[in-house]
Amino acid sequence: MLPARYRMRRRADFTAAVRRGRRAGGALVAGHLLVPGVPARQAGLVQPPRIGFVVGRAVGPAVTRNRVRRRLRHLARGYLHRLPEGSLLVLRANPPAATASHAELAAELDTVIRALLRRQGGAV
Repeated sequence: MLPARYRMRRRADFTAAVRRGRRAGGALVAGHLLVPGVPARQAGLVQPPRIGFVVGRAVGPAVTRNRVRRRLRHLARGYLHRLPEGSLLVLRANPPAATASHAELAAELDTVIRALLRRQGGAV
């Protein structure tokens, strides 16, 4: 389970991450990462990194969407220490994620997050 303080809930946060953040994606998962600028960090407005999940109806019925979301939440928890402070990460599941194994989903998520961190100039 992902602790509540690390969950993204506000629509404005999702929109900002998708529109202004860097994007990386694969067949199963796409990710958008927005890292706050230097002025926000200097002003002391730094928050923990937050992660949001988008699993649309194209993935499958509600039971399938919830299972995919739970899997992504579980896997994303392991990357919290790698994300910069105050960053917003949106993970969007593509339809093939519904039939992917846990190992396939984990490998794809690792690839996407590594690519996002490389593009932001962060540690891999």
